[in-house]
Amino acid sequence: MSTAPKKPKRPSVLTQKLAKLGLTRDIDFVLHFPLRYEDETRLSPVRALQAGSNAQVEGEVVDQVVQYRGRRQLLVHIQDEQGDRLMLRFLHFYGSQLTQLAPGARLRARGQVRRSLQGIEMVHPSYKLITPADPEEKIATAALPTTLTPVYPSTAGVSQAYLSKAIRGALTRVALPALWTAQEAQQWGLQFLDTLSLPPLAEAVAFLHNPPPRVEENALLEHTHPAWMRVKFEELLAQQLSLQQAHAKRRACAAPAMPKCNDPTGNPSSLVVRLLQSLPFTLTSAQQRVQREIEDDLSAAYPMQRLLQGDVGSGKTIVAALAAAQAIEAGYQVAFMAPTDILAEQHYRKLVAWFAPMGVHIVRLSGAMKSKEKRNALESIAFGQAQLVVGTHAIIQNGVEFDYLGLAIVDEQHRFGVTQRLALQAKGQRTQTSEDKANDASMQYPHQLMMSATPIPRTLAMSYYADLDLSTIDTLPPNRSPVRTKLITQARRAEVIERVRAAALAGRQIYWVCPLIEDSEVLELQAAIETFTVLSEALPELTVDLIHGRLSTNEKHEVMEHFIAGHTALLVATTVIEVGVDVPNASLMVIEHAERFGLAQLHQLRGRVGRGEAASVCVLLYAEPLSWTARARLRTMHETHDGFAIAQRDLDLRGPGELLGARQSGAMLLRFADLQKDSALLDAAKRTAMVLLRHAPHVVARHLERWLGAREEYLTT
Repeated sequence: MSTAPKKPKRPSVLTQKLAKLGLTRDIDFVLHFPLRYEDETRLSPVRALQAGSNAQVEGEVVDQVVQYRGRRQLLVHIQDEQGDRLMLRFLHFYGSQLTQLAPGARLRARGQVRRSLQGIEMVHPSYKLITPADPEEKIATAALPTTLTPVYPSTAGVSQAYLSKAIRGALTRVALPALWTAQEAQQWGLQFLDTLSLPPLAEAVAFLHNPPPRVEENALLEHTHPAWMRVKFEELLAQQLSLQQAHAKRRACAAPAMPKCNDPTGNPSSLVVRLLQSLPFTLTSAQQRVQREIEDDLSAAYPMQRLLQGDVGSGKTIVAALAAAQAIEAGYQVAFMAPTDILAEQHYRKLVAWFAPMGVHIVRLSGAMKSKEKRNALESIAFGQAQLVVGTHAIIQNGVEFDYLGLAIVDEQHRFGVTQRLALQAKGQRTQTSEDKANDASMQYPHQLMMSATPIPRTLAMSYYADLDLSTIDTLPPNRSPVRTKLITQARRAEVIERVRAAALAGRQIYWVCPLIEDSEVLELQAAIETFTVLSEALPELTVDLIHGRLSTNEKHEVMEHFIAGHTALLVATTVIEVGVDVPNASLMVIEHAERFGLAQLHQLRGRVGRGEAASVCVLLYAEPLSWTARARLRTMHETHDGFAIAQRDLDLRGPGELLGARQSGAMLLRFADLQKDSALLDAAKRTAMVLLRHAPHVVARHLERWLGAREEYLTT
């Protein structure tokens, strides 16, 4: 008789809640450290209590009363050994508490002391019974603890009592031996770690869960105590090991090798050489250096994973085009993906101007294309006739099949998620021979070049981009003059409008960027329409146009066509023009309510002007009063044009979480380390990871399992 297979047991509600906290294994509980601590090792006499302080008292309940004053409250008076009284006020209580806190009960209460009309009191203190009111009820007399009481990160339905008990149990079951012996450290060259003076991990963990009462509390709360430094080092080491391991795994994969062709003497007819010779400008030394780095990568038989960063206007697009030329010359297709239709259109225009005269077939792929046009484009891509494909997310949609994708270029890569970049990579995966289809080792991957105009501070690059090779264009072309930045209060808005009129009548073009309204596209659109109406009425002699995210792709293209052609003098816009717009005649930008924008956005917007020969100005209109952060952002924009300095300041103000954008890999795995404060630990972790990967793969596996478990996959995508 056959029996149906048993259904897997559904996890309990508590198990599910613990999993949300990341608590599934014993080691997870061990590494679940307190948010803060309460000092329950001492009792304070009632007469010594100070309003505003946290304290713990012990006394006997002398009376209780349920009071109705606007709301139902439970008032309990306790009296200590010296005969002084303290009132405990409970605004929410259960019937069982009336029995617990009956006269005669002895309890210990802890909370914040405050002064009321009735004297000093505690509102909703935590408490525990020492002696019950009913002598028949059995309860153990609670001795004062000898260590600080931890308060753990939790969620609804998971009590502190449960967490404390579960963590104590896990600590008895989990051993935390050192990753290496003193002899191995000597043998592998890890002596540089001695300068950090870190305690062993087991000692640090035990200390953080049960610190002595006289410890320096600020060092615990600010994570500067040596025990915290050990934990943060171990966490950073896990991150660095995973990222460097991912980098090594990619090097073991196969990719199409594309011969170098940048030498006119070697092959003067190559596409790369012809493109270079056709340019009306000469590459800067920084562009030449980066182009050589990319050229070397493309000629290798493993997939390039390179991040190209450079300030606004530094000339990243031509470097990407030269990489595309190398791939096309070798017989492969290239995909060029951008986050917005406007940016994709700008790239398409540039690439057509460069490549079409040399016979390269370029296709633009957009979600707004007509059916027949899209069908023709897809056929051209699938049969390999399209050598270069430019588009937005449309490139990674189902139905887009490449004949042989050899290089994927992603512009403004932080605007795309990991999944989207992997989807583009998957478009080029293929087996090297038809006989190898079942063999993973035979898979060939396209090269990937990711670009960002938002420079990445060194600590972020080391911590979150250690799996990528990094190229930096650190100089601007000689014809780019700095944009003067002016800070002007909203009270002088009329003066700014007059400046716009004068610039337009002198033949220049102007952007007016509308205020950013968080979480409300409707209000943002409304603000843009109102601004457009006001400026059109104030400047009747000028041609004023409006562009925003709610316009269709074709409507956006039409607006931009008019502006690029010089038919529009003033373009009112939302942040849809943040990246990609390149109009050399535009020399004035006004950003309204600039205090609402982040530093990276302000820097990107400012980069839309200053692209021609005319002196350019960016006016930051702000409304008072300014917050400290907004004032710091605007001051930074006024003082520097250096994108790297701005990015570092942005990191200082906002932290890494927001700066990383859509790149989720590893971001949530740094729970304890602080990149600004812990740069010395990061340097040491990076060096240690390199040593361990070379000498001790068994240690690497053990450490990654301890810290990441199944989550390591997030660091390797």
